[in-house]
Amino acid sequence: MTSPVTSPVTSPVTSVAHMFEPIDIGPLRLRSRFMMPPHGLSVGSLWASERAARRGAAYWGSRAADGVGLVCGLNGFIDNSLVVPGFDPTGVGAVTRGVFRMPHFRERVGMYVRAVKEGGAHAGIQLIAQGATPHSPSGVLANYTNNVVPHVLTRSEIAWFVEEYTFSAAESAAAGLDVIELHANHEDLLHLFLSPATNKRTDEYGGDLEGRSRFIREILAGVRSVIGEGMAVGVRMNMDELFEGGYDLAGGIEIARMLEGTGHVDYIHCVMGNNWGAPSYIQPHVYPVAGWADLAGQVKAAIGLPVIYTGRVSTPQAAAAVVAQGQADVVGLARAMFAESRFVSKTRSGDFDAVRPCIGTNDCLHRTIVDGIPFSCSVNPGTGHEVDGPLPAADPARTMLVVGGGPAGMETAALLAERGHRVSLWERAGELGGQLRSARQVSENAAYGDFVAFQERRLAASGVRVELGREATLEAVRGAGVDVVVVATGALPRRPDRPGFDAPHVVQGTDVLLGAEQVGEQVAVVAMEDHMQPLTIASHLVEQGKKVTIFYPTPSVAPLVGKYSIGAVMAKLSAGGVEVKVMEQVSAVVGDRVVTKNAYSGVEQSYPGFDHVVLACGGDAHSSLYDALADTDIEVHVLGDAYAPRRISFATRQAYALAARL
Repeated sequence: MTSPVTSPVTSPVTSVAHMFEPIDIGPLRLRSRFMMPPHGLSVGSLWASERAARRGAAYWGSRAADGVGLVCGLNGFIDNSLVVPGFDPTGVGAVTRGVFRMPHFRERVGMYVRAVKEGGAHAGIQLIAQGATPHSPSGVLANYTNNVVPHVLTRSEIAWFVEEYTFSAAESAAAGLDVIELHANHEDLLHLFLSPATNKRTDEYGGDLEGRSRFIREILAGVRSVIGEGMAVGVRMNMDELFEGGYDLAGGIEIARMLEGTGHVDYIHCVMGNNWGAPSYIQPHVYPVAGWADLAGQVKAAIGLPVIYTGRVSTPQAAAAVVAQGQADVVGLARAMFAESRFVSKTRSGDFDAVRPCIGTNDCLHRTIVDGIPFSCSVNPGTGHEVDGPLPAADPARTMLVVGGGPAGMETAALLAERGHRVSLWERAGELGGQLRSARQVSENAAYGDFVAFQERRLAASGVRVELGREATLEAVRGAGVDVVVVATGALPRRPDRPGFDAPHVVQGTDVLLGAEQVGEQVAVVAMEDHMQPLTIASHLVEQGKKVTIFYPTPSVAPLVGKYSIGAVMAKLSAGGVEVKVMEQVSAVVGDRVVTKNAYSGVEQSYPGFDHVVLACGGDAHSSLYDALADTDIEVHVLGDAYAPRRISFATRQAYALAARL
């Protein structure tokens, strides 16, 4: 199920002063209307090594020092040790021993609390018991993406969880935290009990809302019994499940009223999105900024408690509009805080152009969850390095040439200049951006253009000499008289060597995006790239009203796009009539026919009637300049797609690492 969305910014924001008016949340007074929900586990986990804990605490502390009012940053997983010995919980957030039972819990949380409070903010933790891994109220799954059968909790097991929540709350208070938030959304065990779609129990913990809410009410009573009135308690909940048989907005409002009626809750944290669907609960760039804030406004109008709204609040203007229009009292920001370390202070100053824009790729999630590689933000590779402090000033300053104005080249040039080096950037095209120039032609990628514009302003401010339309020949580079050359020349579109792929009606997707190639009504897209490129090209064709079929040789669509993101674009393509073929390797193009072979069996099929075939096959590293310079006495480095074509986060992460060394 999907939900229509509308942007909350219905009129220009003329003032942000209201974002810095204090607000009382239970016993706490927040100095600003900015809140950080849990999202930094990948930056540096408090529960891992001491080094990782210091890294995480430094991240949270830096954002607190910038002016955030509430940092509810910690993912606090409840102990799950009641599982049968030898049974391994699986899925997102599945744990056996919860963090509250760790012997160093208070010590590690103390690091976080000190960092946050020294920055002037309040420190909180979210209590999480991920549902269906394996526990659930009645064995019904809350998503359509897996079929793992959960365990149905008995009454005694329910009582065990109530006690474990109570213990966890007591440990939180002892560690010096200010806020406890119950995670009652997105397939959490609390959510599964509240939902009529997943709670089919016939005992006192099922049936109507009175029964379905018994579990969370018992937990809230237990929590309040051990923490008293000195800490704030909140509940994060779905406003609308967007799930067949689940509750809608009216049901969400009923739940919010019930929670208020317990007398144990100080705020309601409103979020949107179902479990791995469209939208999922970490909405990617396909959706508009703060697109569900109007629903939070309806919840706010129905209760007397303060309301926090979180969901794609990625710009200062959107944050200010959500509060100004009465849709929430406080806004939660996660990925925007990855993208811009000084989001709050820059909002206060009104210098919105100085805010590094979040482009919503969700690669901050995909890298760790899908690829299993270190965290990095696509637009701000410095995030996660707060513990190290800023890059040092250049000593000595050197003269450097960066060749290529894509994501890798722009970031490298800016970082080097900000360190104090003398930097020139040559770009052979007439504008900066590299592959972002083509990707931003699709409506959902509009923020890519914002990022390029931000980088242009940054390059100018840091004194980089940018030369557009400048071809970097070996002779020109050798004659430039520089100390160091950085080659960030990107990639060239791949054209596989297969029969018919050189036909006039077989065109590159990047040319289609840029308008250099016009295609007919029936279009085949050859997908030989594992991330967003094929889907982005198909999305562009759908916007043009084309009939599209995508051929993937892989067993699934876009294997490197995580389940937090894939639903959004697939919903758009499905609604646009796109057909998707998987395990079909395109072996030839013969006239209007696309010939495929099954990737495993080799069984051949033929699909006729295509006006054009569009290649979405990624790129090959364009490294000829580096190869030539490597044989000279010039100090030369290569990075980004010129080394190996990957995603934006790979390019900017490499830029940060190289700039730190030079």
